[in-house]
Amino acid sequence: MTVDQEQSMTSHLDELRKRIVWSLLIVVVLFAVAFPLVRPLVRFLQADLKELGIGLNAFNVADPLMLYLNLAFIIALILASPFWMYQLWAFVRPGLYEKEQKATLTYIPVIFFLFLAGVAFSYFWLLPFLLEVSTDLGKELGIEQVIGVENYFSFLIRLTMPFGLLFQLPVVTMFLTRLGLVTPYFMRKNRKYAYFALFVVAALIAPPDVTSHLMISVPLFVLYEISILISARTYKKVLILEQQAELERQADLMRELNK
Repeated sequence: MTVDQEQSMTSHLDELRKRIVWSLLIVVVLFAVAFPLVRPLVRFLQADLKELGIGLNAFNVADPLMLYLNLAFIIALILASPFWMYQLWAFVRPGLYEKEQKATLTYIPVIFFLFLAGVAFSYFWLLPFLLEVSTDLGKELGIEQVIGVENYFSFLIRLTMPFGLLFQLPVVTMFLTRLGLVTPYFMRKNRKYAYFALFVVAALIAPPDVTSHLMISVPLFVLYEISILISARTYKKVLILEQQAELERQADLMRELNK
């Protein structure tokens, strides 16, 4: 490795370290900012349980404190995620073309809102159904449900956070199509394998009953089909850009030959 290469590597590492430090600092700041938001958030999340006649109980002395800290940390992570993505984009920006810089920068708000959409979908659509099924089943079996606050919020996070990530599938598909790593033909050809993988993911999230499993897996299948449509549209744009680039290259070559 030459001296220039070593200096370049050191410069990149220093920049990466600074961006990581800034990202951690913003999480700390937002962690403090999130504290006043925890109490109204907990009351909002408890409202649906009260309608079903379900109360939350603390089985350990530290449960309320740990709940407060964990929720504040999760809020801080979610609010800080656009800043993290911008820092990542800024780090790789020098290696991108101008068009790629603009295109990838637009991914940041899309990713953030898709994550929120996934969380909202799982909370407002899936959670009420799962709670109702679980409550009715408990009554039929003569089981009195005494739910711990830690267990309930752990279940809530395991349900909502994966859907926030799974809703990134269209953006990931668009990005991979732009890179030429994925095509709509590839996605259609491997649809059955993708469905199987999504079915397994749904099994990991859903309770062990068929109805709940279908309530989770069917939206994931729809999301995959939407991703195929997005990939097809992106693929057409990539082909047009490649054709334009080829025409420009040929025009430049003809100009060189005519000199």
